Amino acid sequence: MKKPSLIIGKKQIIMTCLTLMLAVAVYINYAASPDIMKKEKEVVNNGQTDTINYGETEFVNADIASGDYFAQARLDKMNDRDAAVQTLQSIIGGGDITEDEMVVNALDAVQVSKLIESEGTIESLIKAQGFQDCVAYLDGENAKIVVKTEGLDKAQAASIKEIILGETEVPAENIRIFEVK
Repeated sequence: MKKPSLIIGKKQIIMTCLTLMLAVAVYINYAASPDIMKKEKEVVNNGQTDTINYGETEFVNADIASGDYFAQARLDKMNDRDAAVQTLQSIIGGGDITEDEMVVNALDAVQVSKLIESEGTIESLIKAQGFQDCVAYLDGENAKIVVKTEGLDKAQAASIKEIILGETEVPAENIRIFEVK
């Protein structure tokens, strides 16, 4: 009969480390999060009022300066694109993928770079049409455009759609235009 050995292998060490890291991350998330269960509600007990809060609320339709909106939107879009590019680079640089997977990943990276270039071109052309500011979001199948304007008429919307159709292969029914005042 073979004796069971108590040799700790690499897999056991890695699994233990990952479990500990997960536990630490959960604890940090719990410790750093705001107390969700704060209770504030007015309750009348024998002439006294107590307060119970069921969470914090935030007014989401608050007036924001449109310049701040466009600056934040560009920053968010740039961060998302950087993360996507970094993920694709790490996948391409990985050693455990086949050549077919590497080709698919390279094509995805080219597609992302084309979308970024098209977004910049569309934004520039829309600003050239006389709009104060603009942010374009493309994902290959859909186009979402946010423009700063005091009122968007049908002719302006048609000119924006014409710009998008000239720069991309997005169908006209998948183009959405939003205005920010």
